[in-house]
Amino acid sequence: MADQVAGQTTADYLQDLLLDTDDVEEFLTQFARFAAARLFERPGRILCGITLLRDKRAGTVASSSEAAKQLDELQYLFTEGPCLSACEEQRTVHVADVATDERWSNYLTRAAEHGVGSILAVPFSLDTGARAALNVYSTETGGFGPEDIATAEAFVAQTSKALMLAVRLAQHGESVGNLKSAMKSRTAIDIAIGIIMAQNRCTQTEAFTILKSVSSSRNEKVRDIAASLVASIGQAEPETHFDP
Repeated sequence: MADQVAGQTTADYLQDLLLDTDDVEEFLTQFARFAAARLFERPGRILCGITLLRDKRAGTVASSSEAAKQLDELQYLFTEGPCLSACEEQRTVHVADVATDERWSNYLTRAAEHGVGSILAVPFSLDTGARAALNVYSTETGGFGPEDIATAEAFVAQTSKALMLAVRLAQHGESVGNLKSAMKSRTAIDIAIGIIMAQNRCTQTEAFTILKSVSSSRNEKVRDIAASLVASIGQAEPETHFDP
């Protein structure tokens, strides 16, 4: 494995990558390409994919190429494969020969049809409630010896902290996004309640009851009814202000 990337260490490269990318999927994609190019230096084609499991589902898949992406997605089609097993069981999984290995037979048969000879899957150590693994495909049978497996495991151990940070940033971004969406809906509902109170000379509780009744009769969400009511009196979409 190359330790330097244009004068940078792997850690420096990943730190810069985190700073330069906007979301975890972009980071993982660039990371997968980096791993495919730098992890092993040998004859034969190497493809890399990264699977991120959250809530026991594949939340993010990143690949070094379209071919690697197809191989990863086949695992989800069959709900089996070395990368999924590495994620779920948190152990390294090695398939020395896809033609003779009897595990995940449906998936390995299709992988062989895609020109894959051997597969190595190594789990990342994440303390985020998520699980991830690096999936490395070789066009060669027996493409990964003991030294290669040790190299891949060392690489994953070295880069797990960067991936963990990326996942945490993604989870934080999702939480903030969900909070803002909820607050925006609440703003529209509050304005709509005020409109109903003024039009019907009723209390806040009575106005909200009217809003829920209309929502139920139209089989639409309360926030959508509220937004329509605000728009009906010529008001722009309610703006919710967030302190920095």
